[in-house]
Amino acid sequence: MFERTNDKPNERAQVGIGTLIVFIAMVLVAAIAAGVLINTAGFLQSSAEESGEQAAEQVTNRLVEVNSVGTVGTDGGGDAAVTSIDLTMRLAPGSSDVDLDGVTMQWVQAGGSQNLVSDTSGDTGNADGVFTFETLRDDDTSITDDRTLNNRVDRAVITVGLDGSSTANDNYITSYLNGGETATLTISTQSGGETTITLVVPDSLSGKSSVQL
Repeated sequence: MFERTNDKPNERAQVGIGTLIVFIAMVLVAAIAAGVLINTAGFLQSSAEESGEQAAEQVTNRLVEVNSVGTVGTDGGGDAAVTSIDLTMRLAPGSSDVDLDGVTMQWVQAGGSQNLVSDTSGDTGNADGVFTFETLRDDDTSITDDRTLNNRVDRAVITVGLDGSSTANDNYITSYLNGGETATLTISTQSGGETTITLVVPDSLSGKSSVQL
């Protein structure tokens, strides 16, 4: 009774093609967005790993104090005073090798602060003064040959002269430490690991040649 006519036979096909184009565009946009997210996630992961490694090095790659002894002499006024300090150092647990030539120190006391480097570092001109070191224990001669602690049994004695004997230039004289005085020594390795040592001089130095700090 009713007759269906189709005056526009291509109209449905055109709608289908349009839908397909929109679908393909959405897929492409989603693929690009996914690629950006994946690249960003990879970059963030690499950055996090690098930051984690650096943080771990700053915590573990450092030196640890075993013992600190002060040599007692006289200051400029003839009073008893600590004139040099010997620090026995070893690697911290889990630490990688530490190059003593790359170690820097900051000496802080009531009279001011000085920055110290190794006398064999080749960069003494940029520091206030220098420290020296010698081998106490070294099973494979790494300290002697390469000035590097590479084993937990290695021991190096670092000496800081307080009477001007360890200097980087003619204008530098480290202050003495008299009885009852304190000083803080911060030791930094090349990787950023830090060790802070507080040195406390006994109240009386009379009749003593050395004291435990």
